[in-house]
Amino acid sequence: MKNPFPGMNPFLEAHWPDVHTALIASIREQLAGRLPDDLVPRVEERVVITDDGQSWVYRADVAVTEPWAGDLPSAWMPDSEIIGGAAIVEPVVIHLEPETERWVEIQDLQGRLVSVIEVLSPVNKTEEGQIHYQRKRRDYLAGRANVVEIDLLRGGRHTVALPKPLLPAHRGACSWVCVSRIVRPDQREVYPMALRQPLPAIRIPLRPSDRDVRLHLQPLVDRCFETGRYWKLDHRRDPEPPLSADDSRWLDEALRQAGLR
Repeated sequence: MKNPFPGMNPFLEAHWPDVHTALIASIREQLAGRLPDDLVPRVEERVVITDDGQSWVYRADVAVTEPWAGDLPSAWMPDSEIIGGAAIVEPVVIHLEPETERWVEIQDLQGRLVSVIEVLSPVNKTEEGQIHYQRKRRDYLAGRANVVEIDLLRGGRHTVALPKPLLPAHRGACSWVCVSRIVRPDQREVYPMALRQPLPAIRIPLRPSDRDVRLHLQPLVDRCFETGRYWKLDHRRDPEPPLSADDSRWLDEALRQAGLR
């Protein structure tokens, strides 16, 4: 089934880990056929574990992907003896949920970074996550890499590289793409995106001697909806964050026409 909306599907926001992974892979695939022969797209990732307001960032050399299915080693098991009048009891095990960050880098054949494409996640738009993300963005710009920020999410804090008061007035805009070019450090290129309009084809800057390549966002979201079989979601309730009354009526009509309500 096709995406029932002309632009971003607002129901996808609640399933962002899966959606984000699919979008990153599709961006690399689309760019692979459009880049100059001596540039390559690469997906990069790192794991962030947050505990009590502190964050640790890991970029693994070796990943163990098979979960441990056996018992704990005997050396880890609690002793049932009483030592010095104090009983040894079993610990309470707390699982820390890691956040995997993924993005696309465009590199030359020597591995030099040319451009970075970030698809923002909800964690990037929290108070703590925003600080971490903005530091990462500054590092890329300081390293003379172009940065393309794609924010398809309606929820969370404003995070892209153009301050909110400077965003262009655009009726219905609820998300943004922001492009920072190394050759024009005092400028930002912004694409406003409205819920009822198709997502744009955005210009991805490369080296100063290269022509921009186009990244078409709408086919990426449509493909994600179809391959993830997201039409099987419960569409009887409106998505979060809440829509305006007018947008809610529009969404209801679109879903009824698609047979999802």
